[in-house]
Amino acid sequence: MKYTMPKYNPPKFSEDKFTRAPDVKIAACGIDGVAPDNYHSTSMYPEYFKVNGVWKLAEESRMDCAVILRENGVLDVVEMRCIRARDMVLLGRSENCEEGVYLHVDGFAGEDRKNGDQFVFRQGRSRETAFSIDYDHLYDLLAHERENGNIVWVVGPAVSFDYDSRRSMQLLIENGFANGLLAGNALATHDLEASYMKTALGQDIYTQESMPNGHYNHLDTINAVRRSGSIPRFINDNNISDGIVYALVKKGIPYVLTSSIRDDGPLPEVIHSAYEGQAAMRDIVRKATTIICLATQLHTIAVGNMTPCFRVIDGEVRPLFIYSIDLSEFATNKLADRGSLSAIGMVTNVQDFVVNVAKGVGVMKV
Repeated sequence: MKYTMPKYNPPKFSEDKFTRAPDVKIAACGIDGVAPDNYHSTSMYPEYFKVNGVWKLAEESRMDCAVILRENGVLDVVEMRCIRARDMVLLGRSENCEEGVYLHVDGFAGEDRKNGDQFVFRQGRSRETAFSIDYDHLYDLLAHERENGNIVWVVGPAVSFDYDSRRSMQLLIENGFANGLLAGNALATHDLEASYMKTALGQDIYTQESMPNGHYNHLDTINAVRRSGSIPRFINDNNISDGIVYALVKKGIPYVLTSSIRDDGPLPEVIHSAYEGQAAMRDIVRKATTIICLATQLHTIAVGNMTPCFRVIDGEVRPLFIYSIDLSEFATNKLADRGSLSAIGMVTNVQDFVVNVAKGVGVMKV
């Protein structure tokens, strides 16, 4: 089935509230990393600012950032710690044109959603929710995005613990359904452990049988990778020919591994600094049009906070879709609580989910 992208409905700038609105106020920053008083903080929604009589969209908005007017007229959205002295920062705390700022929350809302019903049963996502239509929409979306968009996976280690889910993720990467991957030390470590020793956390990835001294296996894997000096060299040194990380390296897909306070090792490619890791993640996220988060609450919430609900492609505004897949209802509902129609939570085992997706898009035989 051909995927139909939801249409964006921009604000009607001919309305009085837009034409009568003042220009947004702007103040120069005085100290590096310190915003001027009354700075405007952004959201995940499209936000417009009236500059010299023209309403302009901040194209790379995300939550809790400041907006800087650059000399070339571009509205640059940056974390407040990244503001520099003399940057021209946009001001305003109201968001309905009163201060030249407009927050557009209904850009993708069709008339069919405005039925006026004040009581809607089961608005949240839970274990009792039926996800059949979500799967079918996702299969169509992924087929569309492989040809027209940018798919980023945010992957927790559970995906690497099972033979079928690990194989499915590998096939999705190898067949063009991944343009980037974000994870921590654990996902890469246990996936490489599976390639190197056929275990994950010391258990056989197919039978789940614990191996003798298996608790050493992931540490031995980290040690071997560090001996090689890098993940690609380890893959070459040990004739690795399967797995998620192997597929990323083989296909040249960019990935970012970020550290946590409890990391073992870690692997050589893991970024130690939280801010450097955040910046590296954002370099991948800013290209994404669909993001799928798999059983990793920390990374899911982090990516959600750095992602808007829209993307501007060739001058056109389109939705940015985010899926959160987890057995925890808290994790799946966290992004939806941000109010985005593009945030879809599915309460299910991520290993089953990945296998279903691989079958649904045709890269794994049923």
